[in-house]
Amino acid sequence: MKVPLRSLILLHVIVFIWGFSPILGRYITIPVWPLIWYRIAITVTALFIIMLWKGTSFKISIRALAELSLIGICILIHWLCFYGAIKVSNVSITMVSFSTGTLFSALIEPVFYKRKLRLYEVLIGVIIIAAILLIFSFESGYYLGILLGVSAAATSSVFGVWNGIIAKRLPSLVITLYELSAALMGLTLYIIFTDQMHLSFFKLDTPSITGLLILSLVCTVYPFVEAVKLTRIISPYTITLTVNLETVYGILWAILIYHENQELSFAFYIGVLMILTSIFLNAWLKQKLNPHVLDSNTL
Repeated sequence: MKVPLRSLILLHVIVFIWGFSPILGRYITIPVWPLIWYRIAITVTALFIIMLWKGTSFKISIRALAELSLIGICILIHWLCFYGAIKVSNVSITMVSFSTGTLFSALIEPVFYKRKLRLYEVLIGVIIIAAILLIFSFESGYYLGILLGVSAAATSSVFGVWNGIIAKRLPSLVITLYELSAALMGLTLYIIFTDQMHLSFFKLDTPSITGLLILSLVCTVYPFVEAVKLTRIISPYTITLTVNLETVYGILWAILIYHENQELSFAFYIGVLMILTSIFLNAWLKQKLNPHVLDSNTL
C-alpha cells in the first residue's frame, strides 16, 4: 500500500516536535519533581477530555488496571531520569545517552517475546557501549547526566515493549490514560510522604507555565493522538526509523537555541556519529533479515 506523502510529512513533524521536548525541559525553571507532576496532570486532564469527547469507554479489568499501573510507574521513573539528566547536564548529553534505547530493546524484546537474541543486535549494542564510554571519558563532568540518560533509555525500552504487547488488547487512549493516572498517583503519594508538597511546590513563573503547557499539550497529547492514527497507514519499520531522528533533532535544537556545541568536545560528536550509525544499521538489518515483521502495516 502506497503511503500518502502527507502522512510521511506528518510523521516527521511529530518526531521534530518530540525532539523539542528536551529543550522545554531545560527552559522550564522549576525542579524535576514539580515539572513531571504538572506535565502528567495536564496530560491526564487533556486525555480524559478527549476520551469523553470521543465517547471512548473507560472500562477495563482489574488485571489490566494492575498491569497498566506497573507500566505507569515505569513511565514515571523514565521521565524523572530523562528530565533529571537535562537538569544536571544538558540536552545534547541527555539525547545521546537516551539513544542507547536500541541496545536495551535488543536485550529486553527476547524476554517479552520469548525469542532468541540476535547476534547483530548484540554487536550493535557493543558499539553503542563503546560510544558511551568514549563520551564518558571526555565528558566526565556530565557523568550523572549520562547515567540518568541511559537509565531513561532502559526504562523507555521496558515500557515501550510492554505497551507493544498490551496495545493488542486495549485502545491506545485507554492505555495512556490509566498509565499516566497511575504515574500521577504514585508521584503524588511520594511527594506527600517525603514532605515535599509545600506551597512553593505549586509556585510557577511565566516561563514554567508556558513551557509546561507546550510540553503537555503540544509535545505529548497532540503527537500521541496523531502517531496512533499513523500506525494504521505507515509500516512499523518506517516509523521506527524516523523516530530515531529524535536524537538528531534534539541536538540540533540545543545547538540552535542554547549553543551547546560550545560546551562539548569533539569526542562527543564522534560518539554521537557511532551511536546514530548503529541505530540506522540496526534498522536496516532488521529490514533485510526480518522483513515479514517490519514491513507489515499492522502493529
